[in-house]
Amino acid sequence: MNIGIPKEVKTRENRVSCTPAGVRHLVAGGHRVVVEQGAGEGSGFSNNQYERAGASIVDSAGKAWDNELVVKVKEPLEQEYGYFKRNQILFTYLHLASAPELTRELLAAGTTGLAYETVEDQGRLPLLAPMSEVAGKMSVIMGAYHLARHQGGEGRLLGGVPGVLPGKVVILGGGSAGINAARSAAGIGAAVTIMEIKQERLRELDLTLPPQVQTLYANEQHLDDLLAETDLLIGAVLVPGASAPKLLTRPMLRKMRQGAVVVDIAIDQGGCFETSRPTTHDDPVFVEEGVVHYCVANMPAAYPRTSTEALTGATLPYVRRIADLGLDSAMVMIPGLWGGLNTWNGHVVHKEVAQSLGLPLHEHPFA
Repeated sequence: MNIGIPKEVKTRENRVSCTPAGVRHLVAGGHRVVVEQGAGEGSGFSNNQYERAGASIVDSAGKAWDNELVVKVKEPLEQEYGYFKRNQILFTYLHLASAPELTRELLAAGTTGLAYETVEDQGRLPLLAPMSEVAGKMSVIMGAYHLARHQGGEGRLLGGVPGVLPGKVVILGGGSAGINAARSAAGIGAAVTIMEIKQERLRELDLTLPPQVQTLYANEQHLDDLLAETDLLIGAVLVPGASAPKLLTRPMLRKMRQGAVVVDIAIDQGGCFETSRPTTHDDPVFVEEGVVHYCVANMPAAYPRTSTEALTGATLPYVRRIADLGLDSAMVMIPGLWGGLNTWNGHVVHKEVAQSLGLPLHEHPFA
């Protein structure tokens, strides 16, 4: 199969969808890999490394997109819509529930949209997990940084010092992002509460997280009770394929102290705070009701070397099997890939995406 790896175009998106080592694995399987010039530079991988791995380096995005299987990191932006075509498989993070225009373009072109974030395997989201882990750890780093007074925060050091109480961190969601946020916050000495709606998950969290992390059943009253004393609030909720639920309203936000910080990891899916809106690494924060909001839509791009290696490790087995088997056979033989199919032949075939966008749901072609 011909596989294309374009250079990412989102602001400060330095990740690339495959490392040279990953390319070598694909080429060894008899596949042709086309890499856009400079695609890996932001992650520290040169054109020469890709060439030594067996890739063909091309001088334009169009040539990288003109392949049967296009593997990316982030959802395509407007300048990439013209590359969509029928009988093309696009494998990337799509987040269509919060992207109606992108969805319309994929449907109009008849492009097969496979979304990393909705591939499932025995209840897990294996292709979302590595970036959720990075974002979870980052949320504490970024939150702690923006609590600094010169960054607009209240001036509280999350870990405290002898004789001074540590800052309080509240995390909404006990998935991969939430767990990693909790571990990172506990690691620097913060007082941490993680909230989760599933009772069985709460028991797991209580057993596996550090003893200074408290677990709390997630409901509006419990969150409301905590807000006045919360220094850093991290939104890490996820409904696979669907828009994130709005768990923090503007009136609730007003209960937080001036200079507190909120980090919305769920911003790719529309955000879980009413006041959230997407930001970039160039301009990462804004202030609403006196509270600093960090809502960068591609957080792991800040650490592209780690993120690219982690992402390739997760996605490469799927890319290789799709290339080896073809889409139809891969859908049947690869556990969970069925759930990754969002658009097919001009139709939305993922239930949560269709519901979020108010579009008709077409029967899944591989059901």
